[in-house]
Amino acid sequence: MENDFTRMKLKQWAEQDRPREKLLLNGRRSLSDAELMAILIGSGSKDETAVELSKRILRDVGNNLGDLARLSLADLCAYKGIGEAKGIAIIAALELGRRRKEYTAEEKPQITSSEDVYRILKSVFADLSHEEFWILLLNTRNRVIGKELISKGGMGVVAVDAKTVFQAVLQAKATGIILSHNHPSGALTPSLADKSLTDKIVSGAKCLDIRVLDHVIVSDEGYYSFIDNGQMP
Repeated sequence: MENDFTRMKLKQWAEQDRPREKLLLNGRRSLSDAELMAILIGSGSKDETAVELSKRILRDVGNNLGDLARLSLADLCAYKGIGEAKGIAIIAALELGRRRKEYTAEEKPQITSSEDVYRILKSVFADLSHEEFWILLLNTRNRVIGKELISKGGMGVVAVDAKTVFQAVLQAKATGIILSHNHPSGALTPSLADKSLTDKIVSGAKCLDIRVLDHVIVSDEGYYSFIDNGQMP
């Protein structure tokens, strides 16, 4: 009976034993290398499940993912149950992992001043004839993990929905944000509407334990920082 069970297809396994469901229930770190690989290939053969096939391939390379990455498509396709499409999926996944290692945390720019914000966003606002509102998404070390366009407006105004701002922050799992918009007119003095919006977002952010570090206005003439000028609430 145990032999028959282990040869059942993934769809027939008990939910807690299936790699996809295990990932959903317990998170990606709960899966073994073989289980992660089984998700990639989806199915095995009539003689073994995707997990068993994955374990066999990994065993042949000494359970070393580096050595697995050195296998050619032909090497992978030599395994019964691995066709060209599955082999390519494995190679592509390993290549993504290799490329990820090239991007270290240090490559995420760290915000230490308003000048850093301006340097990151000045090209975003360059030569625009309309207003745009962007946010920089930050981690706990104030490193930029993303930037998001929230809204576009006209020559002198841009409407911003605070809910859209917080939605972007929560989706990115950011802990801090920097607000920014441009003034196509070249003026760098914040308007009453700019101040009111900043107050509104800062107030909402406090309820969500999100840090609002600054609001930077950018124009062709330079930039204006709320925090530098004592305007942050």
